[in-house]
Amino acid sequence: MSRRTRRRLGRVGFYLLMALIVLYAVFPFYWAIVSSFKPGSEMFRIDFFPPPNLANYYAVFAEQPFGRNILNSLIVASAVVVLSLALGLLAAFALGRIRFRGRSLLLFTILGVSMFPQVAVLSGMFELVRALGLYNRLPSLVLSYLIFTLPFTVWVLTTFIRALPKELEEAAIVDGAKPFTIVTRVFLPLLGPALITTGLLAFIAAWNEFLFALTFTLSGEQRTVPVAIALISGASAYELPWGNIMAASVVVTVPLIVLVLIFQRRIVSGLTAGAVKG
Repeated sequence: MSRRTRRRLGRVGFYLLMALIVLYAVFPFYWAIVSSFKPGSEMFRIDFFPPPNLANYYAVFAEQPFGRNILNSLIVASAVVVLSLALGLLAAFALGRIRFRGRSLLLFTILGVSMFPQVAVLSGMFELVRALGLYNRLPSLVLSYLIFTLPFTVWVLTTFIRALPKELEEAAIVDGAKPFTIVTRVFLPLLGPALITTGLLAFIAAWNEFLFALTFTLSGEQRTVPVAIALISGASAYELPWGNIMAASVVVTVPLIVLVLIFQRRIVSGLTAGAVKG
């Protein structure tokens, strides 16, 4: 077998592998879209191209306050992203640029906090939320979500800030700039890819979180979309409105896909820069 033939076979194998990976990743979402167009009587009949039927989408918004649930998720996830980036940027500047005893231990401690399973801190968070009078209110979710978004944000931004040239900071200090000015006027414009990458990951984590949202909210008007979808029920397990569930899943997944497509270049550059410089 010649070298050219081996090269062609390797290329064909590579494309086949990529096609299988794409099919494996995309097919569940495609099947959710297909199922969302089917009425209940046709749900378990195999049909890869059913005619569009929006009855399930109308039912999702008509039978429960799903629009309010989407708004709740948007408010909570946006607040989590803003707080995570603001607090994480300041903490990352201190951990990345200021030398003090125990800095590495503190950084690894922050990262270790994110490794605890949610159920391990659930009882303590519930007592804290109840003591602060935040039960069944959206701020309780913002407070609890920071447990797993803030450590990751601090860790990633610290890596990026350490990689920035020290000459920029020294020049700003010579010009009389204070630390807060250095962070906001010098470092912040250079951290665009890192902020977008970490912010989007924090948004996705907050948007999809279920356990804290189920525990700290009670009324339908305060629930977020994962809990709202989970509580869509029928008379029995065999009579669940799968069409409504699939339609709701498609509705809450599309915004995440749109965000990733919009910021895909920044995400790739942010992850690449962190891998090279970190």
